[in-house]
Amino acid sequence: MSSKGGGTALTRRNYRLASDMDKPRSTGIVNEKMLSDYLHHNKIFSVPLSSFPAALGFRKPLGFQDLPAHLEKLLSEDTPTEDGQAVDGRLGPQPVVLDHTSGFEGLLFVDDDLLGVRHNDFGLFLSAGKWAYEVLISSQGLMQIGWCTLSCRFNQEEGVGDTPDSYAYDGNRVRKWNVTTTNYGKSWAAGDIVSCLIDLDEGTITFCLNGQSLGTAFTNIKMGPGIAYFPAISLSFKESVAFNFGSRPLRYPSQLINPPAADLMKAHKLLGYIKNVLSTAIDAQEERLVEKDCAVWRLHGEPTVLVTLAHIFNHFAPLMCKVYLVEDVLMNFLLGILEGGGSVDEHPLIQQLLDLFWLLMEDHEVNECLKQLMMSLLRAYRFSPIIPDLGFQIHYLRLTTAILRHEKSRKYLLSNLTFDVLRSVVFFYIKTPLRVKEAGLEELIPTTWWPTHFDKEGKDEREPKDESADERLRRRAYERGCQRLKKRIEVVEELQVQILRLLLNNKDKSTQHPTALCPPEYMVCFLHRLITAVRGCWDEGHRKSPSSVSSDEAYVPPQLFYNGKVDYFDLQRLGGLLSHLKKTLKDDLASKANIIIDPAEIQATSMDDLDEDDESGAAQVMWLPGAVAMGGALARPSWLSSPTLGRANRFLSTAAVSLMTPRRPLSQPEKVKVRTLAVEQRTEEDIEGSHGNDGLLLGRPLEEPDQQIADKSLLEIVDGIVMMYNLSVHQQLGKMVVVSDDVHEYAVALKDTEEKIARCPASRADILEELQKSQKVFAEKLNHLSRRLAWINATIYSKEKMLDIYWLLCVCIRTIEHADNTGSLFAFTSEFYLNVAMNAYSALKNYFSPANGMDELPGYEETLTQLAAILAKHFADPRIVGTDIKDSLMQALASYVCYPQSLRAVERIPEEQRVAMMKNLLAPYEQRPWAQTNWILVRLWRGCGFGYRYTRLPHLLKTKPEDANLPSLQKPCPSLLLQRHMAELLSMDKDMAASFLNSVLNQLNWAFSEFIGMIQEIQQAAERPERNFVDTRQLKVCATCFDLSVSLLRVLEMTVTLVPEIFLDWSRPSAELLLRRLAQLLNQVLNRVTAEKNLFDRVVNLRLPGLESVDHYPILVAVTGILVRILVDGDRECEERVLMSAGRVFPFAPAALTHMSHHALGLSFCPQPTSEEDLCPICYAHPISAIFKPCSHKSCKACINQHLMNNKDCFFCKATITGVEDYSKPASS
Repeated sequence: MSSKGGGTALTRRNYRLASDMDKPRSTGIVNEKMLSDYLHHNKIFSVPLSSFPAALGFRKPLGFQDLPAHLEKLLSEDTPTEDGQAVDGRLGPQPVVLDHTSGFEGLLFVDDDLLGVRHNDFGLFLSAGKWAYEVLISSQGLMQIGWCTLSCRFNQEEGVGDTPDSYAYDGNRVRKWNVTTTNYGKSWAAGDIVSCLIDLDEGTITFCLNGQSLGTAFTNIKMGPGIAYFPAISLSFKESVAFNFGSRPLRYPSQLINPPAADLMKAHKLLGYIKNVLSTAIDAQEERLVEKDCAVWRLHGEPTVLVTLAHIFNHFAPLMCKVYLVEDVLMNFLLGILEGGGSVDEHPLIQQLLDLFWLLMEDHEVNECLKQLMMSLLRAYRFSPIIPDLGFQIHYLRLTTAILRHEKSRKYLLSNLTFDVLRSVVFFYIKTPLRVKEAGLEELIPTTWWPTHFDKEGKDEREPKDESADERLRRRAYERGCQRLKKRIEVVEELQVQILRLLLNNKDKSTQHPTALCPPEYMVCFLHRLITAVRGCWDEGHRKSPSSVSSDEAYVPPQLFYNGKVDYFDLQRLGGLLSHLKKTLKDDLASKANIIIDPAEIQATSMDDLDEDDESGAAQVMWLPGAVAMGGALARPSWLSSPTLGRANRFLSTAAVSLMTPRRPLSQPEKVKVRTLAVEQRTEEDIEGSHGNDGLLLGRPLEEPDQQIADKSLLEIVDGIVMMYNLSVHQQLGKMVVVSDDVHEYAVALKDTEEKIARCPASRADILEELQKSQKVFAEKLNHLSRRLAWINATIYSKEKMLDIYWLLCVCIRTIEHADNTGSLFAFTSEFYLNVAMNAYSALKNYFSPANGMDELPGYEETLTQLAAILAKHFADPRIVGTDIKDSLMQALASYVCYPQSLRAVERIPEEQRVAMMKNLLAPYEQRPWAQTNWILVRLWRGCGFGYRYTRLPHLLKTKPEDANLPSLQKPCPSLLLQRHMAELLSMDKDMAASFLNSVLNQLNWAFSEFIGMIQEIQQAAERPERNFVDTRQLKVCATCFDLSVSLLRVLEMTVTLVPEIFLDWSRPSAELLLRRLAQLLNQVLNRVTAEKNLFDRVVNLRLPGLESVDHYPILVAVTGILVRILVDGDRECEERVLMSAGRVFPFAPAALTHMSHHALGLSFCPQPTSEEDLCPICYAHPISAIFKPCSHKSCKACINQHLMNNKDCFFCKATITGVEDYSKPASS
């Protein structure tokens, strides 16, 4: 690289090395003798004395005019020459990259730190004909890594190893692949490194995992003319790896691999010279050189030092643009500065060096150097092995913190690299070790423990009463080990929070580049660090402004959802699509929030109607006097967007708004219509606001208090946190709980094995030996899993993490409450706030509660009541139109009433809301999805019905449930308060009671009929002589129909018990009809279920998997409960009359029967009194007794009354029936 010419010495971008003619002998630079002493070999440019063999006592003075040649000579000495010619056995162009354009565009993403890595020479030859490359495993899913020939053709079904000339290793399934597959190697995990080696001299392929050879995988591979092998990989969806073809130092180098030796030697020499400059001070007054610690060096602008460094950087800067040298030389040097320990602030040398880089290197050089340095740090942190003290992770995070403390470097990284190239989220991830031994957890947690006491349902007992002294000691030792691990992890977390606080500096401006997608498992750790950092910033602002809201009361104001300042892509709103809401609620926006929607915005009915040019074009603003136009929407980073949303940068053209006077309605002339500004045009004023402009909080509704909440940028970050949890984090939290489930399963298996060993007779030594082997396997597995669980509990499910999720739940609850107060504008709220509220509560209950009690959370009872109020109010809210979110709300409420604590929370909400909830639950089933509604009513009744106090069905008690925590397996906890509300509603509103029971009877008729039809098909399939299999889906649907029938019968039993007058009070017009229909259905059920060896009995006796719940008991006791309640609650006078009549009739029963038989025989010879024309044309069972108005069609009263409960149209002509009158056949003339 040529030297930089032009300009004066030591300018910012260009400097010129001064000559003797340009500079006098004595200037700001020290005199000639001292300069020579400073520059000569004993100080700065130290060389061996053997380099001057002629006269050791004489040396030529060295000045700046001779320094370039001197440096060239020093750098050329002992430097190996590199042959730039092609290597034998290598074909193809010099850059080595992955070909991702072979028909898989859009499916495979390749960028600098994942998959594709460019390098000027594939220099990883082991010897002639021997080659290798490394693959850094980012995710542990299905992948096949290896080699292929040019003739291989791959598709989405066949990958590497599936063709004859391709060879692959799959550590996920622990197999090797070459058309056929066999066991090979060891299982890999995220963070492992696979080395792929091919020997074309011997015809073998070998793989190494973390530097350890797995043995020869393939021999006698195809070779010869026309055969050339290439690195190749096949990945399943969402998997990622990083390749190293030699552009970076190998993590597990081999002696046969040649690094770029010449550049390495030059870089080390130059770095040594820089160290010499830093450790040598010039005392100009005493004209002597002073040795000092380079750690205290400062950039003070001494000309001699700067010119010397300029000469060095003339050679050093170009080398620092090469990733191999940055990682091997510069990064290790900077890490060495921090090795002394102490805080990052105690090592200012890194800040001084970065100042030096920005001063003496061109912008493009320092930019590339910083980029490669941060990417090297990220890779090192991402793939460094886990050791007990987490030393590697701490070391890399400390250096990252030191670099980000440098303001100019941090601003450059924020503007160009941090989020769109670096995937900085990785820095906030703490990976979970899959190999306990390698992570050192055996030394950190020497004693393991797991639950050994379980209740009848298989659940762990929180405080077992019969815990032995040894078990108590083991548990306490295990807990102490977990605490030691947690303290070490907290050191890493604290460093991560420091980094995040640096990145959240509001003074650093970013260009809002969209971010690359990030693996979802990293998002859990990032979310927790972000919450910690945001809460710290929020509370810091609250201390400065006490009138603002503290982080404990944080919420997102409702105007963010409709003022167009934040872009929510095409994510669903509670009221539907944004374009639809802008049309239907434009008047409410104008009256409540002083917002006018431009008619041109309303015309865009969907996102597809918007042109790309309109999105990026200039804003079209129609100004009115005095109006302030607000613009645009902020494009979120794409890692916050759902992968199913299509193009990540495509955003909805949200409404731009204007607000003149915040707290008074604008008159019509003051309103302004604004077109949405492009993303790049959103300024700081659009976010933070200015005089008379609320910025991000534009459009505050009248219902919102006029109070400062927090810094506006923090509100947007909190909004992003909620979205992040919805799109990624909750799913990952659910995945990590699998380890806890495995511990439980193995603990139960071990306990069962130990009980079998205790019962095993001494004479059966063979059985005892097998049981002891099983015991040993289970114990070893539990030792491994308990240590892994300790790590997961410390990093994912700790008390602090639980408080973060609880804070997020409270934020969502308060946001929903504030949005609900806006009335119709609540429809603009994003759906994911309700989803996060429900999912966060589910996570706290199901994922965190085994390790930490929910009762200890601050204000937990109040929060539980607030969430209950939201579910009770909004599950039937007409402002919510999305089917999915409605179903989610219904399911959440159904789960809520299954547990005593949450059910009590429902009972604590205001009575008005409770009554409204019950009224919505009693709405006719035909008007909405009814299965979950019916389930809620059943749970409110369970524990009060006839034979309905069981947790599990009696015939299933001998088997253990797959998941004892399911809502359906919870102990009965009826709500007498909500039952009372139901009874009052059905008693007072006769029409609602009739329509509700009619819908229940209709659904019961359908469900039981479907069930009977299905078991007929199952029975026919089971009786066929040939071997056959019943579809499992059919069995599942059949069992579901049976469960629905039972639950509907239980709702009828609850209604008969609570409000018997609906069926028995004959003053009600619908009582007779409902009672008759009920009797018909009960007869149908009894007819099908009670007969011995009939269809139902035979299917039950088959005991098919999937039909375990189908049995006589649940349906018969439900029918019995209904019949008992009708008899018990029947009219007492009628009952007495029946008994008296029975007393008189029974003594003369034989005579009565004889009389009746004789009378019936006589009637059989009499003509029928009614002709077919006089029978009801619907049922043909009763005479015509009613006429419809106005169409005058006729039927019996029973048929028309039943028809009118479901349909007001005439049964025959479909005309609307306005009335029904009695009809009697006129006398024949």
